Amino acid sequence: MFKTHFVSRFLPVVVLAASLIACNKDDDDNTITPPANLRTAIDYSKLTDTTTYASYFADINKVKTVDMTPASTQLLMFRAINTYNGTAVGTGATLDSTVLKNMFANTGNAFTDATLNSSGVNLRSIFASSLPATEAESERKTLESAFAAMALTSKAVSQTAAEGKAGKLTTGTSNYLVDAKGIEWAQIIQKSMIGGLQVDYISNVLLSDKNLALDNSKVVSGKSYTALEHNWDQIYGLLTANPVYGAKATATSSGESFLGSYLWEYNKEDFPKIHMALLKGRAAIVNNDPTTLKAQVAIIRPALEKAIAGAALGYLGKWKTNATNDAARAHAMGEGLGFIYSLRYGKVNGGDAAFSNGLLGNLVYLAPNGFWGLTNAKIDAADAAIRAKFKIAN
Repeated sequence: MFKTHFVSRFLPVVVLAASLIACNKDDDDNTITPPANLRTAIDYSKLTDTTTYASYFADINKVKTVDMTPASTQLLMFRAINTYNGTAVGTGATLDSTVLKNMFANTGNAFTDATLNSSGVNLRSIFASSLPATEAESERKTLESAFAAMALTSKAVSQTAAEGKAGKLTTGTSNYLVDAKGIEWAQIIQKSMIGGLQVDYISNVLLSDKNLALDNSKVVSGKSYTALEHNWDQIYGLLTANPVYGAKATATSSGESFLGSYLWEYNKEDFPKIHMALLKGRAAIVNNDPTTLKAQVAIIRPALEKAIAGAALGYLGKWKTNATNDAARAHAMGEGLGFIYSLRYGKVNGGDAAFSNGLLGNLVYLAPNGFWGLTNAKIDAADAAIRAKFKIAN
């Protein structure tokens, strides 16, 4: 991933010859050599689990160098789509697939928050963006077809669902809106976006070799950050809206949302490591320290994949443990199917569309009655395949 010329590549063009001799060392010695006249070297030992990401990093003039605005805005857009979908079962609203498509592409002033409409960023362009253009467009259209299914199902919100009939399934105080095949499209959309937006864009784009080789020798014109620093900041902004990732977690709540929350719920081992990995990665960029940077990438990428694979397995299990509760079962499968779709973005473990689509088809999509045709055998086969692919023990 990192070439041996990393340090020299990112040294300023104009430096004293003596500095060149002193600093041009092998990557393996972890020599801290931040770009001259840009940054003060960061002592990794001063980073803690409570260090606030956005306010910590600054240049030699104490000007903050963190700008997460594009990614933070995209996280807000994701939340807005999720909220809009929730109005169907929450208020009985009939949804409009065009509104969802416009929110996805940020066209037509679809957001109620005008600052999102005028932000200049969108979700569609980053969804599945690690894939070749034709494949990426196919995945975007797949998600947009889910928008259409969501809107159609919302028309049945006043009905009680049953096999072959769209409507609401109720358990306790919870209501879930499903189509005639028992598919809860709001959950399919949310969990698919966790994979196609957050996992894919963070792990397979922002943490790709190409993006980790962005310029780090000078600040972007008119900005306080280098291109490489800004790239890393987008990881943080798309994962969490909290100043310290994971700091709000309790015994019963992650204090996070979307992917950030499922890291807590389904990857308890790596969840406590993520904030420090984000901090140390950013500090390693300041220090032009590729060895430490590479180590943080090696923590983050597998952790994201383990979380979504664990979530897929968890919801398959909930289908089995709620054997007499169709509402709980349908809700679990809506979430599970969305996460199984997202496994195609788990490239560290070899996830791809063929693997994901095969599981989806065998579970629900190829069955004439969908969710209502699920069996323990189908659940067990999917469980075994996921565990084998993502190396998760029983």
